[in-house]
Amino acid sequence: QVQLVESGGGLVQAGGSLRLSCAATGRTFSVSGMGWFRQAPGKEREFVAAVSWSGYSAYYTNSVRGRFTISRDNAKNTVYLQMSSLKPADTAVYYCAAGRSRDLHRTTGEYNYWGQGTQVTVSS
Repeated sequence: QVQLVESGGGLVQAGGSLRLSCAATGRTFSVSGMGWFRQAPGKEREFVAAVSWSGYSAYYTNSVRGRFTISRDNAKNTVYLQMSSLKPADTAVYYCAAGRSRDLHRTTGEYNYWGQGTQVTVSS
């Protein structure tokens, strides 16, 4: 069993930065691939970034590559999403998720634990 709690969301101007954190409880965190997803009003939840259990491998959706960085600290049971050069299109609720295996996962079905989400709003 893994419980996930996101933090760090807020209101920021376009071009600004935010760092999201996801604190996990449960013994399986260090052996799970982790991911960030987001959901804007009226849209489906979409993949943002994923990191392998070791932290050595990461993958990003095209729209955030070069602007966002996913990382993890297994000693702290925490995964991060550093977001820079934010755009109004990045406005959404951001969700942290724990995957079913150690690998990178890009679809919602490959994740079996989800946090409650944290709101990110980027003003123009």
